[in-house]
Amino acid sequence: MNATDEAMSFADLALRPELLRALGDLGYEEPTPIQREAIPPLLEGRDLLGQAATGTGKTAAFALPVLQRLAEGEPESGPVALILVPTRELAVQVSEAMHRYGKDIGARVLPIYGGQPIGRQLRALERGVDVVVATPGRALDHIGRGTLALSGLRMVVLDEADEMLDMGFADDIETILQDTPEDRQTVLFSATMPPRIDGMARRHLSEPVRIKIEHERAATGESPRVRQSAYIVTRSHKPAALGRVLDVEAPTAAIVFCRTRDEVDSLTETLNGRGYRAEALHGGMGQEQRDRVMGRLRTGTADLLVATDVAARGLDIEQLTHVINYDVPSAPESYVHRIGRVGRAGREGVAITLAEPREHRMLKTIERVTRSRIEIEKVPTIADLRARRLELTRAALQESLLEDDDLDRFRVVVETLADEFDVMEVALAAVKLAHESTGAAADEEEIPEVALSPTRGRRDGAGRDAGPRERGRGPSRGGMARLFVGAGRSARIRPQDLVGAIAGETRVSGRDIGAIEIADRFSLVEIPESAVQEVIDALRRTTIKGRKVTIRRDRDAP
Repeated sequence: MNATDEAMSFADLALRPELLRALGDLGYEEPTPIQREAIPPLLEGRDLLGQAATGTGKTAAFALPVLQRLAEGEPESGPVALILVPTRELAVQVSEAMHRYGKDIGARVLPIYGGQPIGRQLRALERGVDVVVATPGRALDHIGRGTLALSGLRMVVLDEADEMLDMGFADDIETILQDTPEDRQTVLFSATMPPRIDGMARRHLSEPVRIKIEHERAATGESPRVRQSAYIVTRSHKPAALGRVLDVEAPTAAIVFCRTRDEVDSLTETLNGRGYRAEALHGGMGQEQRDRVMGRLRTGTADLLVATDVAARGLDIEQLTHVINYDVPSAPESYVHRIGRVGRAGREGVAITLAEPREHRMLKTIERVTRSRIEIEKVPTIADLRARRLELTRAALQESLLEDDDLDRFRVVVETLADEFDVMEVALAAVKLAHESTGAAADEEEIPEVALSPTRGRRDGAGRDAGPRERGRGPSRGGMARLFVGAGRSARIRPQDLVGAIAGETRVSGRDIGAIEIADRFSLVEIPESAVQEVIDALRRTTIKGRKVTIRRDRDAP
């Protein structure tokens, strides 16, 4: 199947008339590259392994074949398809899409996820459903209760598989797949293809068709639509730099990614204090709060969403124009997922990263892995900001002159003033008032330019940068404390899991973490004494490798 075949229509894919009618009603004219390549083999019953970023149209690529299969016979009591997704937001999104596509088929699609009353899910499952869209944890819960039958499954879809593994769902997925029929059709989509995804595919897919859609082509097959840039700033100047960038860029809607919940809350408060309309989104919020936040963003009541990676997974915001990394993502895969939220369906998008000088090396790694150019730009100066604000005022006045037919009622004001002042002076005074009425006060402090110097990270014997390493148990270093973590090798805990959990949930960076020892049933990790309580509180609220673990100060430490 040629992904560049621009003449192909959905009718050429041999879809049922009911599906074609629904797609026509939704205004879909022709399939995207991933849909052109994936739908035919899926309709033939082949297993499929697809690498496609967010925004390429992959939901329809698997949803339409699932619905086509439903239309082949009478409704069955148990589900014939199970779609596993990483987050409740994506579960709802996929479910809503399938309802739209399958409206004329009468498809019974049920999303099941945590944070929703389980009684409602139980009643729907008892009545009978055709397709279940579920997060792995809640699916496993229903399987254990005996309320989700897998014996009749003919198709299993793993959507955003790399995200599910990153969130610690690997064991849950393996358990679920082991309980499904051997002759099922299996589909796996992932934005990235690390070795563990390839390993899962080898274990659970049978001679799969392999498809890879480059993000740069996205849903249109066009050249890149995401402008990627970075600003190098010191940590103390980051809030001011972010405000400066937001003022110059003037996004319609933007997501600002932070590493930790505390940073999300702090930055949201700072932005609102500076006059922006920002909302926080992180894992410490309930579903009702999350729904309220997303409602404000979609209705335009807020235009900035400050979020952690986990909280923002699965979100699809149509009016989103900018993604801003307040910190450099810890892995290239995270960067790919973040910027995949803009530049969708041919629309232009902007991805901006605020990097500290020590993070410059990670930007180069991201460039190498993603094979994309991230332009290092100079933080806008006060003069740049003033010029941009004047440009926005000029554009607003031009729009008013072109579109407003109710200007005559102000004519008497201008004519009266023109008797005493020159018309140009009157216009200048009016522009000044309009400009100042926006409340855009100039930032009086210049942000110093950072001169990049060669990094001096820890090196190993081969001259490579050394990451966190496991070391034997010994006395804590000065100013360091040792924490006991109630999970070790038997739970497949690795040093990088502990570093990722601490750095991802607290203000402690990876380089501040000291010696790590992994025993069979527990682990020990050194952290700065000043951060002990913050780390303990944060890790007690989250999971490591998908499980809650005991966290406390090591009793044997001095």
